[in-house]
Amino acid sequence: MSEITALINCYRRPWTLKEQFESIQNQTVKPTEILIWQNYHPDGVGKFDTSVLDQGKTAISNANFGVWSRFIYALNARTKYICIFDDDTIPGNRWFENCIETIKHADGLLGVRGLIYANQHTTNGQQDISPWCGTTEQTTRVDIVGHGWFFEREWLQAYWSEIPPVEYFSAGEDIHFSYMLQKVLGKNTYVPAQPASDTSLWGSLKAREYGCGAEATSSYCCNEIQQYLSHAVKNGFKTINYV
Repeated sequence: MSEITALINCYRRPWTLKEQFESIQNQTVKPTEILIWQNYHPDGVGKFDTSVLDQGKTAISNANFGVWSRFIYALNARTKYICIFDDDTIPGNRWFENCIETIKHADGLLGVRGLIYANQHTTNGQQDISPWCGTTEQTTRVDIVGHGWFFEREWLQAYWSEIPPVEYFSAGEDIHFSYMLQKVLGKNTYVPAQPASDTSLWGSLKAREYGCGAEATSSYCCNEIQQYLSHAVKNGFKTINYV
């Protein structure tokens, strides 16, 4: 048994669901189960392929619970590891294999796209570490990760040890994860190696194609992201360039 639960987050991109589901099924390390969380958005109502939804353990919401809800639904997993995917993320077929090998020497939160902030005060000047904007030839420590999160199920206790302020509805869940793991468990955040020579190891094969449209939360929540970073730093989050 692989001891991995994959969790797909359906929101505004119905056209990616089948491809994403199949890419998860075709991993060299098979998931034990696939959970599907369909958060409410008018763009997605009635548009997701029911033949795919029926293959997973699916919950469909008639209300929008923001970016945090998938990390609550993840509590239903019963495996050692969980991998949560954004709906713009199509992993290469060795992504789970890559994560399992990486976490042996980088015992922390793993993710598809990593960011290193220029300093703790702003998201401006951040450095991308991932195939989103290139490739990374070695496992790299970063401040936060997004688009996909690979972690031990028990770490959700740390995630929810502080409840996010209610004003952060549409952004901040990625910062919160790295912040809480660092604060509660003393664990860092990493991007596994995703070399240009082997896309099967990548966490996202179509990042530019699927992740840069108007559906991207980052396209309209920049201020909220900045504010949550400030909130986390104020409460103890130490970024790599913390001064």
